[in-house]
Amino acid sequence: MIPSTQQINFQVGDHGTVSGLVQSPPDPFACYVFAHGAGAGMGHSFMGAVSEGLAARGIATLRYQFPSMELGKKRPDPPPVAHAAVRAAVAQAVQRFGALPLFAGGKSFGGRMTSQAQALDPLPGVKGLVFVGFPLHPAGTPSTVRAEHLAEVRVPMLFVQGTRDELADLASIRNVVSKLGASATLMEIAEADHAFHVLRRSGRSDEEVLAEILDGMTAWMRG
Repeated sequence: MIPSTQQINFQVGDHGTVSGLVQSPPDPFACYVFAHGAGAGMGHSFMGAVSEGLAARGIATLRYQFPSMELGKKRPDPPPVAHAAVRAAVAQAVQRFGALPLFAGGKSFGGRMTSQAQALDPLPGVKGLVFVGFPLHPAGTPSTVRAEHLAEVRVPMLFVQGTRDELADLASIRNVVSKLGASATLMEIAEADHAFHVLRRSGRSDEEVLAEILDGMTAWMRG
């Protein structure tokens, strides 16, 4: 099964045009709208590996640039601009994969901006959110303030979190997910950090960790 990849461009309200990549197997069973983190765009190797791995498992992806990343700026967009980008990307996915179950989320910042957008006004067609390393707090300062809006999200959520993630203290993210109840699922990736790297002493490779992540995401979306 060879996935096809298509480069697209779309408008984000009054914030300009951004680029995206649509990657799909011949007969996908779902689509994931996949936003990048604050420090690297949609072309980052991790974003590509996740998209390729999901395509191999039957899931199409639409990854895209936030406007600031498209312009090469170092500072991420303010939330209203990021939310507009999320909505525009979801609209593109609906246009291309409207008959499929649609999920949205992203890596770190991209996941948090997606959840904020969903909490403010449900994203049309989106049946669930998948966070690949939800950034719960700045490094070294555990807090759950960034999770308060999640109580307003009315679709199922999957949190894929490394147990050594410096941006999501394990006890804190467990507490957040527990309080969200049955709508939220926590998938803990043992010994992984925020970038999902593992130490050699863990006895596992980054490739094995990625396969665990992809298998878990796929099973959850099928469920």
